This record gives sequence, structure tokens and C-alpha cells, in this order.
Amino acid sequence: MDPGEELAKLSRGAAQIITAAELAEKLRAKRPLRVKLGVDPTSADIHLGHSLIFRKLRDFQDLGHQAILIIGDFTALVGDPSGRSITRPQLTREEVRANAKTYREQAFKILDESKTEIVYNSSWLGNFSYEDVIQLNSRVTLQQLLQREDFRDRIQSEQPIHAHEIQYPIMQAWDSVMVRADVELGGTDQLFNILLGRELQKEKGQRPQVVLLTPILEGLDGRQKMSKSLGNYVALTDEPAQMFGKLMSISDELMARYYSLLLSRNLPAHEHPLEAKKQLATEIVTTYYSREVAQKVRDEWTARFSEKRLADAELPTFNTQSGELVSLVVKAFAVFGIRKSRAEASRLIKQGSVQLNGEKLRDPTKEIALSQRQILRLDKTHAVRIA
Repeated sequence: MDPGEELAKLSRGAAQIITAAELAEKLRAKRPLRVKLGVDPTSADIHLGHSLIFRKLRDFQDLGHQAILIIGDFTALVGDPSGRSITRPQLTREEVRANAKTYREQAFKILDESKTEIVYNSSWLGNFSYEDVIQLNSRVTLQQLLQREDFRDRIQSEQPIHAHEIQYPIMQAWDSVMVRADVELGGTDQLFNILLGRELQKEKGQRPQVVLLTPILEGLDGRQKMSKSLGNYVALTDEPAQMFGKLMSISDELMARYYSLLLSRNLPAHEHPLEAKKQLATEIVTTYYSREVAQKVRDEWTARFSEKRLADAELPTFNTQSGELVSLVVKAFAVFGIRKSRAEASRLIKQGSVQLNGEKLRDPTKEIALSQRQILRLDKTHAVRIA
């Protein structure tokens, strides 16, 4: 591609570029750019929300540029405060190491391993003396750090900001200096951290990195960003049937957003919403498994729900137990990794979505006893077999 075509491809789906002119200039230099993406192993799973930024990094790779994947095994000990209203729980080194082991395998579901340089930021941050920390902190003012919207909000709401949290954007910015990044990728909540990287690079005599931000993907609830801690995520390691089922549970309104961000195209205008949702789920399962696997889980889903042949379908199991119906429904959704509030479960029951062996149950407070081999249908896309 010529630089203009490269810029158009790399800009597609980006929420913001600072600046497009700088990126165009770097592309015209006709050399492989060093494109940085940092990920903190704060959990064991990479999810579809992360996939947006990994796919953008793959776009750079496909154009011949060098991906620099920073595993933030040191920054994870602090925890990124971006977008947080409270302090993150701190992880131990053992927890971070365990999570980091899974990241390489998952990242290469999207990235080209042969064009990826992996580095761990503990290799430089972990060797800092206290004097080094003081010297690095001297490059940043408290006024700069308190420009962050999330920090300002916490001050106004009288939520504490701990001193170690203020260190996080400085550490992320120093990563850019260490790897001599030409471009840094991040979600829109990373703008402050990446801009600070530009400033530290200038101080060290480096050309400042371009900032390329991707949108934040809403989770399955359609309200908050996709997050494992919120239980509204689809992990890249989810089993195919679980991945397909989770995607079939999203609202029709959210489906248009997922088409745009995950498939890079618009929702089909004249297709029935159910068929469009099946196509979305099929393509995503295909991406992380195979077309054959995706077709199998689609056929199974159709047999289970569309044709109502639940008795013959392969269903997740739910232990035999007794109790208030609304509580049992909440627990059954948890089998799929979906968190439902009692209020949400109660609404499903009252509208007739919950069925036991085909019989609608409409009283959320009713005490019921589940027996082996019964089928508890939770909504149009989820059902369990009682074991």
C-alpha cells in the first residue's frame, strides 16, 4: 500500500488519533514502525473488549510494522486506575505470574507471532532503585496527574486516591521510552497515560509516539464496559457453545454496536434480528476456533432453542436443589458466566420466559424443587439440565 492507503486502513475503526498528520509522516518514512500495546495480566482471560485493540495491532502487522507487546507484569502490581471510581485490589506477584502465562497463547489467537516482540516491563521497572523512582517522578507534576478526569471525580466524591495509583501513568509512560515506541495503542480511557508517554519521550530526545485509541466495547449488559469483574464479558478462551450462547443473549440494540466494532461492518438492514445475531455469533466463534466448530454450535443452538428440542440437546448441568424460584434462576445463569440481579431474574419469570419442562413459571417467590433430568429454560437463549 502507499502511505495514504495505509493511513486509511489504520484509521478505520479508530476513535481518535493524535495526530493523523504525524502518523502519515511516519508512514511516509517507509520503515517498519514500532507499535506498542501494553496489557496488564490482572486476570487470566483476554476478552472481546480487548480484541478490538489486538485487531488494530494486527492491522499494523499486516502492513509490515513491528508489534511490541508489553506484558505489564510490574504495572499489574499497581493496577491501572483509568476509569476506576475506587482503588483496584492489589495482586500478588504469584497471581500476576499465573495470569501472564495465559496471555501469550491468547494474544496469538489474533496477532502474528513471527512479527511480535514480547517484553515484560518488570525487566526495567523491577530494577529501579528508590533514587530512580524519585528521578522519574521529578519529570511529572502533581497538577498534570490531577488533570485526569477519573482522579478529579474521586476527589469530588471524597473517594481516596492512593499514592501508588499516581505512579501508574508515569510507569506506563516510561515503558514507551524504553521500547522507543513510534505508535501506542489503547482504549479511549488510556488517553492521559499515552499522552504522558509522548512528553517523557520528548524529554529523552525521542520523537513522540502517535496516539491511536480504539472505542470501548460495552459488555453483554449493554451498559458498562466489558469486564471480567462485572461478569459481562466473552473470553477468548470460552468454550465455543458458551461463547455462542453469550453472544445470542445480547440485546438487538447492542448487536448493531457489536457488528460495527467486532466485524467492521454495519448490521444487515433487512435481515431478521435473530438471524443477524446468529451470524454475529457464528463469525466470532469462527475467528477463535474454526468454521466447522462454529457451524456445529450454531446447529446445536438452533436445535436447542429455535426448534425447541431441548430434551435431546447438549445442555449445561445444574445441580438438583430446592428454593425460591428467583434465586434458582440467578444461580442457573451463573453457569453461563452471566450475572443476573434478582430484579432482572424476577422480570424474566413474570414475563413467562422461565419454563420448567415446558411449563411457564410466573411467580418469582414460589418455592420449587428441581429433579434430575428436568429442563429449566431461563430465556430464549439459555437453558440447563438438572443433574
